[in-house]
Amino acid sequence: MDVLLGALSWIAIVGGVFFMLVGTFGVLRMPDVYTRLHAAGMTDTMGAGLVLLGMAFHTVGDMLHGETTYWLVLVRLVLIYGFLLLTSPIATHALARAGLAGGVKPWTNGEERA
Repeated sequence: MDVLLGALSWIAIVGGVFFMLVGTFGVLRMPDVYTRLHAAGMTDTMGAGLVLLGMAFHTVGDMLHGETTYWLVLVRLVLIYGFLLLTSPIATHALARAGLAGGVKPWTNGEERA
């Protein structure tokens, strides 16, 4: 059981770091504010979520060894992820609306739309 939880923990953490790196490259390479916001939002949700999931797997592994105080850590990890799920889309939406209100035009690739 320890090996399985350890493997799941590392897979989730490495996956989260991968999403964070890809999102970072997306923020650097995207052409305008709105597509950069999309890359940043995905980085927050998927990357940080998978890292928190990996830490939760590691905490459950510690709880199986009889440690009684680790359930508080698990509750905190779940609360942090819930906070991220609520605040990340709200912040992204607020920044996009502020960009529209400020007159920032979306990137259109130079083509006219019908």
